[in-house]
Amino acid sequence: MVSMNNNTTLQVASGEKYQRPNGIKAIKDGIKVSVEYSDNRSLKKPNWFKVPVPSGENYRLLKNRVHRLKLSSVCEESKCPNIAECWNHGTATLMLMGGVCTRACKFCAVDTGNPKGWLDESEPKKIADTIAYMSLDYVVLTSVDRDDLSDGGSSHIAQCVSASKKLSPHVVIEVLSPDFKGNLSHLDILLGSGLDVFSQNIETVKRLTHSVRDPRAGYKQTLKMLSHANEKGFVSKSGMMLGLGEEKDEVIETMKDLHENGVKILTLGQYLRPTINHLPVKNYIHPDEFSEYSHIGKKIGLEEVVAGPLIRSSYRADRAFMKLEESKNA
Repeated sequence: MVSMNNNTTLQVASGEKYQRPNGIKAIKDGIKVSVEYSDNRSLKKPNWFKVPVPSGENYRLLKNRVHRLKLSSVCEESKCPNIAECWNHGTATLMLMGGVCTRACKFCAVDTGNPKGWLDESEPKKIADTIAYMSLDYVVLTSVDRDDLSDGGSSHIAQCVSASKKLSPHVVIEVLSPDFKGNLSHLDILLGSGLDVFSQNIETVKRLTHSVRDPRAGYKQTLKMLSHANEKGFVSKSGMMLGLGEEKDEVIETMKDLHENGVKILTLGQYLRPTINHLPVKNYIHPDEFSEYSHIGKKIGLEEVVAGPLIRSSYRADRAFMKLEESKNA
């Protein structure tokens, strides 16, 4: 096991166990080195699939501040291909409660381990200060799953939202939330924080949920949380990855389930394999197919369907929300 301190520059290999400066032990990129997918070579990306190289002044400014304050950005942790575009447009996604998740979904590159109750008590102020410093108009606050905490971290996330709203009353805050093991009381703590959009990703179709997500997550559990937020009057949002072996009729069925449970905004994007230890890509979805899914989703009744190969759940989240608000006022 690699032990790191604040001065360590050693690169930890994907799948290797290591110790972080705060003493938390974790698996780099979330999944241990395994022979499970050793025979599944990554598919060659089609010629039309292009990932931009991150650049831009606002991108560099926010990146430096996130690192200086020792915050975690899901944009970086999940290796999002749109990081520069979003950050340069004043929309950012910040990850709360550290960079170690208690779960190990087979598509996710966030480190996994047991933080054993660790929290940065100064994080609410750091988050609020960062939002104010960057003059953000829209921010997505997301979080690792923290099954080691009695309330799943709901009160801590709520404190981050409240502190940010107090310092930047104008900012629109979307929370891409953990599922709190389906505990609606813990969800209510978060919903009472002043957030504007509640988001939780369904990730994949029902048939593939067990093989893609951590066993503690669940298709019905996610729908329950989204439905509850909708019933409380909040804008509900979800996201799904394609290219994991799902069938077209399964995607349509999932969109129907989301609509029936009150979801207003849906994102659809191409699954990209983070490392050789993660699930392999089964197929690449052509942009025309994404456009078709967007059209079908709107016919089902979803108000905004943002779909495309590089779309992620937080991709230019401000635009989807503003379109929704404009349609309300039309």
